[in-house]
Amino acid sequence: MIKLVVAEDQALLRGALGSLLSLEPDMEVIATATDGQDALDTVTRATPDVLVTDIEMPRMTGLDVAEALRTQGSDTKVLIVTTFARPGYLQRALQAGVLGYVLKDAPSEDLADAVRKVAAGQRAVAAELAESAWSLPVSLSPRERDILRLVEEGRTNKEIARTLNLSPGTVRNYLAEAASKLGAANRIEAFQIARENGWL
Repeated sequence: MIKLVVAEDQALLRGALGSLLSLEPDMEVIATATDGQDALDTVTRATPDVLVTDIEMPRMTGLDVAEALRTQGSDTKVLIVTTFARPGYLQRALQAGVLGYVLKDAPSEDLADAVRKVAAGQRAVAAELAESAWSLPVSLSPRERDILRLVEEGRTNKEIARTLNLSPGTVRNYLAEAASKLGAANRIEAFQIARENGWL
C-alpha cells in the first residue's frame, strides 16, 4: 500500500485529490495539508511514501517543501500536481529532488500512474513539459532569485542591498548576471521574464 499525504490550499481540490487517490486499491491517503508549512510538518510526522503537493501555497511553496525534505534526508518522494505549465518551475522542482510533475488537467489515471512511478523511485513528468524544460536551460541562483523578487516589489538597488546585507555594487552585479542569463534588457524585464517562466 502506497501511503500518501496530499497538500493543497484550496479545500475543494484537496478533497477531490484525496478522494480520487483513495479510490485506487493500492493507495491510502493518510493525511492532508492546507499549506506548505503544514505539508512539511505533516510529512515529517507521518513519513508517507509520497507527498502529492501543489506549488503555489501559503507559507511555503511546494518547491520549498521539496527542498526542505531533501535537506532533511527524508525518504518521502515528492509529486507536484499543478496548473502551472512553466518550464522554470519544472527545472526548479527537478533541482529540489522532485520525481514527479503533472498538471491538474491530466486524466485521473495519469495521476495514479505518476504516483506509482514516483513511489517506485522513477521519474514521472508531464510529456508536454519535459521537452520545454530542457530547451530553456536557465538556472538562477537563490541569491539572484531573492534580488529579482525584491525588484518586483519595487525596491531600489540601495534598498535591496540594505535588506540583504550586500553592497549596492554586489546587487548590481547579481542583477547584471541574472539579466544576462534571461536575455533581459534591464532589471524590470529580468523579473518579468523570470516570473512568467516560473523561475521566481
